[in-house]
Amino acid sequence: MSAKVIDGKEFAANVRAKVAEHVARLKEENGITPGLAVVLVGEDPASEVYVRSKGKSTVEAGMNSYEHKLDADTSEADLLALIDKLNNDPAVHGILVQLPLPGHLNSDLVINSIDPAKDVDGFHISNVGLLGTGQKSMVPCTPLGCLMMLRDHHGSLSGLDAVVVGRSNIVGKPMAQLLLGDSCTVTIAHSRTKDLAEVCRRADILVAAVGRPEMIPGDWVKPGATVIDVGINRIERDGKKKLVGDVEYESCAAVAGAITPVPGGVGPMTIACLLANTLTACCRANGLAEPEGLTA
Repeated sequence: MSAKVIDGKEFAANVRAKVAEHVARLKEENGITPGLAVVLVGEDPASEVYVRSKGKSTVEAGMNSYEHKLDADTSEADLLALIDKLNNDPAVHGILVQLPLPGHLNSDLVINSIDPAKDVDGFHISNVGLLGTGQKSMVPCTPLGCLMMLRDHHGSLSGLDAVVVGRSNIVGKPMAQLLLGDSCTVTIAHSRTKDLAEVCRRADILVAAVGRPEMIPGDWVKPGATVIDVGINRIERDGKKKLVGDVEYESCAAVAGAITPVPGGVGPMTIACLLANTLTACCRANGLAEPEGLTA
């Protein structure tokens, strides 16, 4: 069996096109332009690249992009004051504070100071609680992207056996909640799971989000299963640097029914879903119908 490759680049491009279409309609019919504010503290090179990419994608979708770059030694009080200002700015519908923050800043305090309705990362404790109890919330971007691709591939997910390998607050836990919401039978597995291989082998949907290069080999995959590889790991092989996921791609692709590649799978969906969340937040703030197919 040769797995169908789930092309995240193409899927993300379609999501961004849908977002841009809705944004254009909002402008024309309601005179409203969604706005996304991104806050970067310090000069982490990877974060700077990511923030630039977010800003470019926001503008391309027809939204307003507000970037706030603060010095690495910015005080917690100053950062919280900026967030309060953005919370009260009607032109800003989404707020994202780029992580990680410098060590002297309390990330939980900062994230939970964001208005939950503008928390387009879905990290605020209120959104976590709403998602966990099946209520309307802002949903973390990466799990949302995974869910969109799974729905597109399977149609209905009802009754499928799903295993999520990884229990992070950013991916593993919200991914499990989203799959439960679509009526999957869900297992959260992790490094201390007994007989992890056997747990993975029973999955119709296997989501790898553990952050360990090529941890899951093909003989852990149920024939015909859908494998969603969230991992992005930089390794060196044969003297060359390479990006790999949390699964052994070749051996898993030989067994699975469908699989996401790394790179080009889940990664592109994260920014696409950030734009979708900003659009959703804008619609909710203005009492307008939410865009179909862009939410959980």
